[in-house]
Amino acid sequence: MKIGVFGLGIIGGIWAKNLHDDGNEVFGWNRTPKLLPYYTPQARDAAQQADFIIIVVTDPPAVQNVLDRILPVLKPKQLVMQSSTVSPQATLDFAKQVTARGALFLEAPFTGSKPAAEQRQTVFYVGGESAVLERARPVLQRLGKAIQHVGPIGSASVLKLAMNVNIALVAQALCESLTLVRAAGLPDDQFFAALNLNASRSGVSDLKAPKLLTNDFSPQFSLKHMAKDLRLALETGKTVPMPQTHELMKIYEEGLRRGWADDDYIGLIRLLH
Repeated sequence: MKIGVFGLGIIGGIWAKNLHDDGNEVFGWNRTPKLLPYYTPQARDAAQQADFIIIVVTDPPAVQNVLDRILPVLKPKQLVMQSSTVSPQATLDFAKQVTARGALFLEAPFTGSKPAAEQRQTVFYVGGESAVLERARPVLQRLGKAIQHVGPIGSASVLKLAMNVNIALVAQALCESLTLVRAAGLPDDQFFAALNLNASRSGVSDLKAPKLLTNDFSPQFSLKHMAKDLRLALETGKTVPMPQTHELMKIYEEGLRRGWADDDYIGLIRLLH
């Protein structure tokens, strides 16, 4: 297949490499140049050559920046899959712009950080028509382990934001409970041994335990990106009571003020120290 990947960051870069290694013709584009064999300097050139386009960038303005570059050259029946985490309102707007050019649109935000992408264990939440999903399925199956068709355009974005709220809150609970044990002088290995036998063990604790044990805060998923997702969730659910999320947002804002934007979000444990 001829696949354009727009956004070659932590996740997009891994996806592009995996698809390229699978023998697909990949046209990768990034706002800052990358030294990759499939890097295409001009976004419009990448879009013109690709049958299937994946957008995986930071936020709604970044998605719009990509669309501004490629919309003039989109062709009927091209498939544009938007996998960045954005609001449902932004998703509907992006879909309208793409379909006005005759191209097909699918939203496919995902869960799974760097290790999941490397191991092709990403889970996709998909919004859009079933027929469009079936066209995208061969690519999605090469990148991840599961595809959940949520419903119409916009619905998958809501679910993705809800999942990230859950992850962020679980991570904060993990940090606070670990800090309580450390303050009592108990070793970390006792904490995690107990947690592994407890009902509160989670995918978050399994993923972040090695980082907490070694104070390794290199990004699997950055603080700035999780903070963005929490802001979008609060904006989307502005009429929904989300008291803990509001309080958690203050913690993330403090982490950003400390200059930890590019660190992993689990690095917020440093505020408790």
